Amino acid sequence: MTGLIILAAGQSSRMGKPKQQLLYQGNSLLQHIVNIALQSPYRPVIVVLGAFADDILPTIAPKPIDVIINTKWEEGMSSSIRAGIDYLQKTPDISNALVMLCDQPHVSSRLLTDMLRKKNQANKGIVTCAYNNTTGVPVLFDKMYFPELLSLTGQEGAKKLLAAHSDDIATIDFPLGAVDIDTMEDYNKINVSD
Repeated sequence: MTGLIILAAGQSSRMGKPKQQLLYQGNSLLQHIVNIALQSPYRPVIVVLGAFADDILPTIAPKPIDVIINTKWEEGMSSSIRAGIDYLQKTPDISNALVMLCDQPHVSSRLLTDMLRKKNQANKGIVTCAYNNTTGVPVLFDKMYFPELLSLTGQEGAKKLLAAHSDDIATIDFPLGAVDIDTMEDYNKINVSD
């Protein structure tokens, strides 16, 4: 089994309001990503909330997802990764975890499915997306990396692991992965182009 963790605990400091609740294609940005996740083969689908949990929780339509609250969200992304992995480890027969963000609107269920296929074909422990001359989220990790994910601290995302295990990585081209929403300018661009 492969679980999927959607990181949505941040306070959107550069946005000035919760980007999880911005409208995109008729849904909130978070609901859009949840819908994409539910069209993929990953289960369970876990949403990690934090900064605006009380406001966001009622806006998530009833779905077959697990929502957890990261009370340490102020520590940074690492705390949400730890919360998600810690929760996921309690799932019987879990073998992988896919970590993704709520602010990459162009992620598709096909991309997520292709990542799992690539992991099985390439026989690598990590599958990451390639865009803008770098690699990044979504990222699929074999459970052998769970202890290292649980040891992340501060603002660290999973980049540290990617650098440390470059020989165990397969990549998938995802040029639109470079599009994420951190500012109102970013948001206005996607709403014009989409």
